[in-house]
Amino acid sequence: MNIFRRFFQLFSRHEETEANEMKFLIVGLGNIGPDYEGTRHNIGFRVVDALGENIGATFADRRYGFVAKGRAKNAELVLLKPSTYMNLSGNAVRYWMQQEKVPMERILIVCDDLSLPFGKLRMRPNGSDGGHNGLKHIAQVLGTQQYARLKFGIGNDFPKGTQADFVLGQFTDEDLAAMPERVSLAVEAVKSFCLAGIAPTMTQFNNK
Repeated sequence: MNIFRRFFQLFSRHEETEANEMKFLIVGLGNIGPDYEGTRHNIGFRVVDALGENIGATFADRRYGFVAKGRAKNAELVLLKPSTYMNLSGNAVRYWMQQEKVPMERILIVCDDLSLPFGKLRMRPNGSDGGHNGLKHIAQVLGTQQYARLKFGIGNDFPKGTQADFVLGQFTDEDLAAMPERVSLAVEAVKSFCLAGIAPTMTQFNNK
């Protein structure tokens, strides 16, 4: 009986490890509330919302954010939109990373990027925050910059000294017309990250 129980425990742990190996935490950065809805800084929310719709996952208000769970083929995806506001994004990432037992290499942060033209995508396995307050806080809380991120270009067509107004402003009509196709491409990039890995995804999607 003891041998059987031991075998069952080992088998259960193996199953849990296998499950965790295919679990991913996908975090879209943004600010909650009607004042920020649809702004350039909230493109992470927009992409993760589209991803949730794509895989049939529904968001629920949970601790530190809105969370949805679903599958893309054999990968389990935990989608997170932090409710901590951008400057405290790391608190939500750390909590759900620990809650879902997702290792660092299976975390992907989706955020806006001023250095890229509108709609251009750039995935990186690590790197500096580039002045992005959400990425900066995540690095501070996790104690590392070794986490993957998918940057969605929002352009930088603004007068000097008005960066904050630009990122917290609404997209132009021209950008909105192109938005569905660009967001759809970002969704496919996220799914590729989970199913094919970061290197093939970077080759296929970066700067598209």
